[in-house]
Amino acid sequence: MADEGRPVVDYLARARALVPLLEGAAPRIEAARALPPDVLAALHDAGMFRLLLPRSIGGAELDLPSFVRVVEILASGDASVAWCVGQGGGCATAAAYLAPEIAREIFGDRQAALSWGPPAGPAKAIAAEGGYRLSGTWSFASGSPHCAWLGATQCQITEPDGSFRQDPRTGQPARRVMLFPKANARMADMWEVMGLKGTGSDNYTLDNVFIPDAYSYTIDSAADRREPGPLYRFMTLSLYGYVFAGAAVGIARAALDGFVRLASAKVPYRFSTTLRENATVQGQIGLAEARLRAARLFIMTALDEAWASVVASGA
Repeated sequence: MADEGRPVVDYLARARALVPLLEGAAPRIEAARALPPDVLAALHDAGMFRLLLPRSIGGAELDLPSFVRVVEILASGDASVAWCVGQGGGCATAAAYLAPEIAREIFGDRQAALSWGPPAGPAKAIAAEGGYRLSGTWSFASGSPHCAWLGATQCQITEPDGSFRQDPRTGQPARRVMLFPKANARMADMWEVMGLKGTGSDNYTLDNVFIPDAYSYTIDSAADRREPGPLYRFMTLSLYGYVFAGAAVGIARAALDGFVRLASAKVPYRFSTTLRENATVQGQIGLAEARLRAARLFIMTALDEAWASVVASGA
C-alpha cells in the first residue's frame, strides 16, 4: 500500500526475485544452522529486515498484510529465511517505542537486525540509578547469529529493597523489554534441531548487565509508543501470529508444489504409470489444494479486514 509522496517499492516482487537463491541455498542454510553471508547480503539489499521499521528512521513501515505476504513468499524458498525475516520484523517494531536517537543507534545501519526470545527461566531486572541491572536467560533468539543487538523480554522490575514494581495503569507487576548489544550477552550454541535449523535460535544469558532506561520500554504500551502509524497499533503477539501463519502457508505451498512435481515423473515400484495418473493421488492432491487455499484465504481475509479496521479507527 503506497503513501502519497513516497516512491512505490514492490516488496512482494523483491521477495519473489529472492526465491531461486533461497531454494539453491537451502542445504547450506541447514548445514550452517544460520543464514550464510550471500543470502544475508541479498536480503539486506532487498530491504527485507527493514520492512516494519518506522519511516522516520529509514524503514519501509510496510503495511502488515503486505509483510505477511512477503514472509509467505520467502517461505516457499526457504523456511528458515522466512522465519528470521518474520522474527526480525516483529522485533523491529521496538523502534516505534524508543527515542529517535536510540532507534537510529540500533537500526541505523542498513544491515541492522534485532532478535529476542522468551525467558527460559526467572529473569530479574533490579532498578538502579538511570536504568536496571539485568540477569537471566532467554531462549529461541531466531536470527541471533546475524544480529548485533538482542532484546530481553518480560523483564520484571524489582526495586532495590526486593519488592516488585507495580504498573500504575494495570496494578500488575511492571515488565519491560530491554535492548542491548549482543556482545553483552553470553550466547549458547545449542540450536541442534530437526527443522528450521537455519534460524540459529540460540539461548543467551546476561549476568548483572546494566541497561539504561532509554533502551527499555513497556511492550504494546500506548504511553511508550512514539509512532502514530497503524502498523504499531497491532499487539505484538498478534503480529507474530499473523507473520508465522504466513510462513506456514508458504511452507505448505512449497511442499505441495514439490509433491506435484514428483508425481509428474515418479513411477512407483511395480507400477507402469506415474503417480499423477493415479486417481487416489489425484484426489488427495485436490483435497490438499482445497485445504491450503481455504487456510490461506481465511488468514489473509481476516488480516486484510483487521488492517482496514485499524486504519479507519486508529485503534
